[in-house]
Amino acid sequence: MSKDLKKIRLFAMDVDGTLTDGKIYIGDAGEVMKAFDPKDGLGIKLLMKHDIIPVIITGRTSQIVTNRCKEIGITEVYQGVKDKGTKMKELMKQYQLSKEETAYIGDDLNDLSAMRNAGITFAPADCTKQIKPYVDIILTRRAGESPVREAVDMILEDRLDVENFVDW
Repeated sequence: MSKDLKKIRLFAMDVDGTLTDGKIYIGDAGEVMKAFDPKDGLGIKLLMKHDIIPVIITGRTSQIVTNRCKEIGITEVYQGVKDKGTKMKELMKQYQLSKEETAYIGDDLNDLSAMRNAGITFAPADCTKQIKPYVDIILTRRAGESPVREAVDMILEDRLDVENFVDW
């Protein structure tokens, strides 16, 4: 791959089918549960430690997502987004970033517009086959099984000081 992962300054993520396994549990009172992998959470915190902006762009709206983002410190959270590509363009303008400085991870057709606007694209191993031609890196991990962490590890490969890591 000829794209430089070291240039990434903004990492945008889909939720359902990426940070979660894509299953949506709905009870009588509405959405009741989503499962997040803690490894993804630590990976997102590592991005922030390296001055890479983590962003959530999701088509659904969920208090569960709001709670998870608050817990790990993601402040750029966009829910109910129908056109993820436009949101990517807005973020690039807001932070004065080139396409090469942005990355996106998603799993399905509703992520395609964001992928077309990101410089580097990732997808979980079980992403839908229709988006594979648009993905730079198909990860080995499936949705909800820390694919974000796998992407983060690639992005930070030469920048993580594991020997001197201090839990925070």
